[in-house]
Formats: sequence, C-alpha cells, structure tokens
Amino acid sequence: MKFVHIADLHIDSPFINLTDKEGFGDLKRLEQRKVLRKIINYIKENNVEYFFISGDLYEHQYVKKSTIEYINNLFKEIPNTKIFISPGNHDPYLKNSYYNKFQWNNNVHIFNSRFEKIELPELDIYGYGFDDFYCTDCKIESLEIDNKDKLNILVIHSTIDGANIEEKQYNSISRKILEEKGFDYVATGHIHKRQILENPYIVYPGSTISLGFDEPGEHGMITGQVDEKNIQIKFVPLAETEFIEKNIEVTDILSKEELIEKINSLEIKENQFVKIILTGKRNFEIDTYGLYKLINQDRVIKIKNKTKMKYDLNSMQNDITLKGLFAKEFLKKLNQPNITEEEKEIIEKAVEIGFEALE
Repeated sequence: MKFVHIADLHIDSPFINLTDKEGFGDLKRLEQRKVLRKIINYIKENNVEYFFISGDLYEHQYVKKSTIEYINNLFKEIPNTKIFISPGNHDPYLKNSYYNKFQWNNNVHIFNSRFEKIELPELDIYGYGFDDFYCTDCKIESLEIDNKDKLNILVIHSTIDGANIEEKQYNSISRKILEEKGFDYVATGHIHKRQILENPYIVYPGSTISLGFDEPGEHGMITGQVDEKNIQIKFVPLAETEFIEKNIEVTDILSKEELIEKINSLEIKENQFVKIILTGKRNFEIDTYGLYKLINQDRVIKIKNKTKMKYDLNSMQNDITLKGLFAKEFLKKLNQPNITEEEKEIIEKAVEIGFEALE
C-alpha cells in the first residue's frame, strides 16, 4: 500500500508581507498550483492508493471558487486514490466553507470536528478537522482504536506537545497519548518545518512550498510504502523556489552608488528569492524603496535596513556647540519611555539630516 502525505500548502495565500514588488503574489500562487499538479502526477505515475492532506490546504479568507474547482478537477484525475482531508486553522470546516458547501469529487473525504473512523479492508483511517480558526480540545483522550491488529492511521492538524498559550490554541496533543492510543502513522500538519518522530511515526511534512523567509530549506511531500505494519517513508522535494537572506555590512560603504554596486554584485541563483539585510553603521541616509528602482537584481524582493547611524550622541551631547545641543535634544527623544522601533528610525533619520546640514 502506498500513500502521499502533505500539509500546509495554503493555496491562494496573499503573500502580502514578503515584498513591496508588484506581481510577486501571483508568481507564488502559480507555483502552488504547479506543485499540486506535480503531486497529482506523482500519484498517477506510482499508483498511490491514499492521499492524506493534514490541514491548511487553502486560505479560507482568500480562496476563490475557481481555485477550489481547479483543485477538485485535479482530484478527479486520480479517481482510484482515496483522498482524506483534515481541515486546519486556515481552512476550517465552517458553515460557509468550501469544504461544506462545495460538491467535491466522490474520492474525497473531509473530516469535521467529530472523530471519525473510515474502515477499509487493509487499514482503518481516523480523522478530525477544525471547525473554527482555533481548537483547544479535540477530546482525543476519548478516542479508542477498534482493531489494533490492523494498520491504523490518524489524519489531523495539530500541535504535538504544545507548551505555551499560543500553541495550545491550535489543537495541542500529547505525544504520549498518541503513543498510548496505538496509531501506526499520524499524518499531521500545522508546523511548517519538516519533523519526523518515530515509534510511532508522527509526521509533519512541513509546508509544501516555502511561504516566506522564515521557512528555509527544501519543501515538498512525504511518500510512504506499507507492507503489513512495516512503514517506510521518504521526503520528496517539490518546491521550485526558496527564500534566502543575505547580509551586507555597510560601515565601509560611503555612498548610495557604492551600495547599489555591492547589491548588483551578489551571486543569486535563478530559483532563489532574496531578502537583503543591511547592517553596520551607515555613512549616508538609506532609502530602501529607492534602492529597488536602481538595482538590477530582480530576485531581490525585500531589503531590510538594520543599520545604525554613525553619530555617537552620548559623547556628542557634552560638546558646548550647536551639535552638542542638537545631540542632547535628540537623545531625550530617543530615550522616551515606550518609544517604538519605527519612531526610533524616524528620529535617527532626522539626526542624520540635521548633522549633515550642520557640517
């Protein structure tokens, strides 16, 4: 018996915080579709009997009906594959959700907020889905496996051993309880980094494609081969692009033109989207929005300015000069209680402009 396990594809995600560049979200949404097509083709070519989707297949708030129809049409191409979906916190089983109101193909089974067992000749599949954007207690303690001589698989969106308040809002389940229940494979999702726990297998495949700079490395799907109760799994990479960060130290860079040359000289692969992080003490005012228009690296989609101003206000405030008075006043503003980082950046820019005017 063969299966494919994915989670956290987040189809139709807006990708609004990744870049200020227009059209980037469209590129990533096209990649999501392309990767799902790859999965379907793999299932067809390898005669995979089961397809487990452990939550956050799509974004409830943004998904279009045309996208749901596209997904369902792909599912129609694998009529002999049984598809099991566990709704997560981004695609919960709501009254107005497409899980509830759309007519899915007959090889698709969608779990809701009551544990359900699907009894099949070779295995039993248990499943549970979110019915809201949060889930604090799925009552897994009351679930009992009926036949432990068979292969038993759980499909669920969850946080294993969630410790803090936030984690406990997303269906925190004790690993110890899962071990006691006797499942052979727990197909779970929610954590976007791939994690594989053994004895029994509790598997997060990770997000199917990278959704941001906090998700480095390879992304894809888990494939499984089962012989009686012996399970063998492997990770198959699918994503065609990756997010990476590159640091540029600006202390020795003396002009905007020099910084642009530095950025343009970076070696960036065709499959990489890059966030540049500027660090060090700047010798000139840096307008990140202006840099986008001047650099010729179209794979640079984000520039983060973490530089500090070159002026030492603490030492300058003791000078009996106009600059000293100027430094003292700005230090008062920077040391105000509850000042935000954004307000600090504005004040520091004002300091730079003011000192340049006093030169």
